[in-house]
Amino acid sequence: MVDRLRGDQREDQTRLRDRPMWDLRQTLEFDPLPSGVAMVLEDLLRQMVREEVERSIGLIPRDLERQSQMQIPSSPEIPLYQLIFKNQPKTPIFAGARIQDHEGSPLQIQLVVGPTRSPCSSPSPIKIELVVLDGDFPSHDDWTSEEFEKALVKERTGRRPLLSGDVSNITMRDGSTTIGDLQFTDNSSWIRNRHFRIGVRVMPGINDRTFIKESMTEKFTVKDHRGELCRKHYPPVLTDEVWRLEKIGKNGTSHKKLSESNIHNIQDFLKLHSVDPGQLRHILNGVKDRNWERVINHASKCDLGDKIYCYSGQNAVKIFLNSICQVVQITIDGFPHTIEELPKNYRDYVRQLVREAYQQWNNLREADDVDANVALIQSQNLVQTEAGQVQWYQNSSQDSGIIEFKGEADEGSSSNSFQFDGVSSMEWSHEFNQMP
Repeated sequence: MVDRLRGDQREDQTRLRDRPMWDLRQTLEFDPLPSGVAMVLEDLLRQMVREEVERSIGLIPRDLERQSQMQIPSSPEIPLYQLIFKNQPKTPIFAGARIQDHEGSPLQIQLVVGPTRSPCSSPSPIKIELVVLDGDFPSHDDWTSEEFEKALVKERTGRRPLLSGDVSNITMRDGSTTIGDLQFTDNSSWIRNRHFRIGVRVMPGINDRTFIKESMTEKFTVKDHRGELCRKHYPPVLTDEVWRLEKIGKNGTSHKKLSESNIHNIQDFLKLHSVDPGQLRHILNGVKDRNWERVINHASKCDLGDKIYCYSGQNAVKIFLNSICQVVQITIDGFPHTIEELPKNYRDYVRQLVREAYQQWNNLREADDVDANVALIQSQNLVQTEAGQVQWYQNSSQDSGIIEFKGEADEGSSSNSFQFDGVSSMEWSHEFNQMP
């Protein structure tokens, strides 16, 4: 009988598994059974209930997940704020040299509102860090933090970190901070595109990091620190060595030729260009015309300063020169004149004085009583004319008061001499200006 009951038990178990909503009330209506059978049925019921509950619980999360995906579509988080560089770094950048912005000030980082990019402040300090990025990043403006992370450039094997100084754990207060000490330790020639960017982001691990977007500078090259010793200056200054000019290499052929002609700095270069540009061009005869223009254009960016020098000739003639031997004023017997007012013979004599002043430059005295703001007569480069040296000297008859000129006279002049003896300075100056 027991075997029969056990066989019936297996049939009932199979049947009940196929009936998840088994009616327990029918079981209670059964006739009393032997105690052994009751125990078997109790174990069976407990197992069935446990399996059904576990199956039902397993179905609930999947149903809820499918329901949530249907009702609440996911959307990417849009950062509310962004870090930006107020100004771009000044280039060229050399490894080991302090990085500054294009105004010569330390780099400054600001916090702005993402959509409007208007400056703002944070209620609490923010920890940020600077990183090095590949120059080709990004290919679009809406990069993600994951793409930003992948674009980071690490140092070469066995080298120091690419950035040194104020790099990590920088505290930003009131929406702004200044990077006072920042240098590259290596050049950028070893990566494919040869360009770096400096990036800034909130330090990893900060809770609010997803709400503040990263930023970066424009791409640039980092040159080896040895190149800084030979770099050009923009703008140059008069005291710079002449090889600081474009197209004149340090210890190169042009540099050696200039040094042999006693042209050592840019002031020497510009002085000769003012007095005799043909001679200067002859010294640099190996320089192509296109490069020659670049040399002159670069040199012309110099600040000439406000120093004025005086050189005196005969018969109360004085010329006043700026720092590169250009005439800014001419006085005759104390009365000022411009180069355009003078007859040709006087212009020739002024040219001679300029050449004498150039040769005696170290002996010139600085003129303190001349307004340095007088307009430079830059269109009149006082160079030697084809007429040759012009001499101005007193006639052998010392009492005659006649000054003679050797050289060409202006067209229409009837004489190469005039007499000013016996007239006042004002009258003489008037008669002088009336000459053709």
